[in-house]
Amino acid sequence: MIRVAVLTVSTSGSKGGRDDLSGPKIIEVLDDSEYEQVKYGIVEDDIDKISDILCEWSDGGSVDIIVTTGGTGVARSDVTPDACLRIIDREVPGMSEAIRSHSLSFTPMAMLSRSIVGIRKCTLIITLPGSPKAIDQCLEVVKPVLPHVVELLNTDQMYNHPN
Repeated sequence: MIRVAVLTVSTSGSKGGRDDLSGPKIIEVLDDSEYEQVKYGIVEDDIDKISDILCEWSDGGSVDIIVTTGGTGVARSDVTPDACLRIIDREVPGMSEAIRSHSLSFTPMAMLSRSIVGIRKCTLIITLPGSPKAIDQCLEVVKPVLPHVVELLNTDQMYNHPN
C-alpha cells in the first residue's frame, strides 16, 4: 500500500475563507487499492511553514508520497516550489517535464507552472497547481510510474543506501 499525504497550500483556505476542492481531488484520483491517505493538511502560502510540513511528513517515515496543490504559479505569493527546493535531496525533472508537457495539450497557461517533483530521503514530493481540473490532468500522467518510484525508494531505504 502506497502511503500518501496531501498538502493544500492556500492562505484563504487555511483561514477558512475558501473550501478546499483540490486536496480532496488528489485523494479522489489516488483512491484505489494501491493508495492510502495517511495525512492531510492545509497551510498558508508561507515558504517556511510549507518547508516545515514537508520535512516533518517526509522525515517521519510514515509517508511514501506527498502531493501538494497550490502555489506553483508565477505570482509573488506562489512559493510552494521554492519551499520544496529548499528541502529535497534530489529533483526528478522528467516527472515535472512530463506534467508540464501533458498539461500544455489542455492549456497554454501550463507553461507558467513552476511545479517540481523531488525526493527527500525516501519520500517523493510532487507539487501540483491548485485547480481540481489540473490535478486530474497532472496525476493522470505520473500515476502509472508512482508504484515503481515508491518501490525503488523503499528498496534504497531497506538496503540503507545513501542518497
